[in-house]
Amino acid sequence: MADILDELEWRDVIAQTTDIDALRKALADGPITVYAGFDPTAPSLHVGNLATLLILTRFQRAGHRPIGLVGGATGLIGDPSGRSTERALNSSDIVAEWVSRIRVQVEKFLSFEEGPTAAALVSNLDWTANLSAIDFLRDIGKHFPVNRMLARESVSARLAGEGLSYTEFSYQILQANDYLELHRRHGCTLQLGGSDQWGNITAGVDLIRRVEGAHVHALTGKLITKADGTKFGKTAGGAVWLDPALTSSYAFYQYWLNADDRDVVRFLKVFTFRTREEIDELEKAVAERPAAREAQRALAEDLTTLVHGSDELARVIAASRALFGQGSLAELDARTLESALAEVPKAVVPTLGAPYVELLAQSGLVESKSAARRAVKEGGAYLNNTKITDEEYVPSVDDLLHGRFLVLRRGKKTVGGVEVA
Repeated sequence: MADILDELEWRDVIAQTTDIDALRKALADGPITVYAGFDPTAPSLHVGNLATLLILTRFQRAGHRPIGLVGGATGLIGDPSGRSTERALNSSDIVAEWVSRIRVQVEKFLSFEEGPTAAALVSNLDWTANLSAIDFLRDIGKHFPVNRMLARESVSARLAGEGLSYTEFSYQILQANDYLELHRRHGCTLQLGGSDQWGNITAGVDLIRRVEGAHVHALTGKLITKADGTKFGKTAGGAVWLDPALTSSYAFYQYWLNADDRDVVRFLKVFTFRTREEIDELEKAVAERPAAREAQRALAEDLTTLVHGSDELARVIAASRALFGQGSLAELDARTLESALAEVPKAVVPTLGAPYVELLAQSGLVESKSAARRAVKEGGAYLNNTKITDEEYVPSVDDLLHGRFLVLRRGKKTVGGVEVA
């Protein structure tokens, strides 16, 4: 059986473990059951969740049994970890809908084929919904010393600021109970999570020790940061989501394609299943041929395939090439073209009739109509990849792609668009 801890250490994703030597022995003694939880705080997981989900997937590939938990119960409460203010509570209907959507996302990364490593997918609402307040306090709450709960970073930070409601204060007990239930029901002995979950996870380790007298394990992944200081997993429009309705597959691909040279090797280790030898070669390419961006392309292609599938990867690559004059725009379907143009400067007009130079200025590709005229004179102005030589040219309905779009380009690399809406 592969030594998964050596793999994770090489990939530099481990932040904390309760006892790495004891965990290593447990893994060597035979397959274990491991779980990671995902709360429905939004209608989709994002790339930060993906880091944890991929650690869970690596455990399954190394011969262990994974459980994906979606927080149908804890999603109704809200985790105070990493937050300076009280979380707004969502309705039970919204949480139930988000649980369904996130279950589908988690399922894509795990194998449920029958066998010793077959994955399970659960919701903690299954054992929490019928838990009475009396049972919760008597059977679970009595094992949580308040002084220890107050000392947890997620709690103490809030108490030093705006304060914390009892609702969010109790979150760590609910998550600890999840670990206890999975230990009892499935023999689960390892919980994974992000490093901000350390206090909640170790609360579960302690609860199992107190109630069952068993020693179980915890492992958290490192918080992923970017070399330029910007927040990981963020674009100008917000988070990078796994749901293409929230972050299009084109935008998802472009996010990884634009990774900084200082980040790309680390991202390849965290987010792909490429081998050490393959990543070493890509690291060498970054150092010797940075302009070729081989590592970025490998990262973008692997991750887009993993999250959105190979067919979608082919579409976004075709769109990327076509926008820059290396393929046919007419062959792009409307959804792919719309997604691509959403990522570039774009003007929205009610109808056609304005000259090309005016549209070029409206799109933001040039600062003025006079600059647009200069671009035409200098031979660097394009409409749907066709060079425009007439400063007075007025695009017509015949120029529209899918009856809605015009693709504008200035020079080789500056792309924009027009949408008639």
